[in-house]
Amino acid sequence: MIRLEKRPQPSRLWSTLSPVVAVLLTMAAGGLLFAALGANPFEAIRTLFWDPLFHPQFAAYSRPQLLVKAGPLILIAIGLSIGFRAGIWNIGAEGQYIMGAICGAGAGLAFYPSESPLIFPLMILAGALGGWAWGMIPALLKTKLGTNEILVSLMLVYVAENLLGSVSTGLLRNPEGMGFPGSRNFKQWPAAFNDEIIANTGAHWGVIAAFIAVILAYVLLSRHILGYQVRLTGEAPRAARFSGVNPARMVLFCLGLSGALAGMAGLFEVTGPAGQISIDFGSGYGFTAIIVAFLGRLNPIGILLAGLLMALTYIGGELAQLMLGLPAAAIQLFQGMLLFFLLAMDVLTNFRLRLTGRTVA
Repeated sequence: MIRLEKRPQPSRLWSTLSPVVAVLLTMAAGGLLFAALGANPFEAIRTLFWDPLFHPQFAAYSRPQLLVKAGPLILIAIGLSIGFRAGIWNIGAEGQYIMGAICGAGAGLAFYPSESPLIFPLMILAGALGGWAWGMIPALLKTKLGTNEILVSLMLVYVAENLLGSVSTGLLRNPEGMGFPGSRNFKQWPAAFNDEIIANTGAHWGVIAAFIAVILAYVLLSRHILGYQVRLTGEAPRAARFSGVNPARMVLFCLGLSGALAGMAGLFEVTGPAGQISIDFGSGYGFTAIIVAFLGRLNPIGILLAGLLMALTYIGGELAQLMLGLPAAAIQLFQGMLLFFLLAMDVLTNFRLRLTGRTVA
């Protein structure tokens, strides 16, 4: 008989190994999934993780895309991780990402066709404020009415998606677009276009913001009193209250920060790779960033590496659809498996298996 026995202290070994084991188990289970769909499992795994970087025909295009995909994932995941460390669960980053794009794009389009150098900074600020405001809704409802931030933030994603559809066909629709839904194309407006900073690298301002967020989050969590309060709130809420931490302020800070970073990610995406506000702008980055945050162990450096890995599965998934004919749903399932196995492996961090009277370390 197998039962779980709580460890006196969380296992540092399993805390370190669980992301690696989760990735390996995901590859194994994904291989079985791809085999069931009629693809060669080894070829499918190679296409996902190797070909985007080293394929002689596709790598030149795929390598820059690695940073393009990783930028928003890392930026959103950094904000989420700070809240998760404090035990504050923002599941609605996708909605904050969408609202940041809408507010940032709207702020810029209000000044079209100005070529002022202040246009793009204004759009960044508006995008951050849009995401922050959307994150403050569950924050205020939690602090004032005691609602559950998980449910409220998640439900607000669907509200944001409907607002996206509304502005794409109404308020922000391109008046010169012959009636088609969608805003003006920012790639045709230099003052608002988030172009590559270094050609053929994929590094635009959103990628730079993501790396800056990693550095600032690391300093915050390891060197600042506020980071100590965040960790203390998540690990020992009663001790945090006795030490003077205000729970309501912590909720407002964490949800506001994660909303602002998600909103900035949306703005950088809509002015760069996406190019315009459209009905299908929502990309799922806000949900995938949850996987990135946990795969990175809620650590800024880990999130940086996890974001690059998850971006690799996005690019490899596109290649797998093109070269092997795998359905997009299979790639999404493969990514979901990663979170499933990660959570499963995390059990062994706090528990050990006791099997027929023996302890499995």
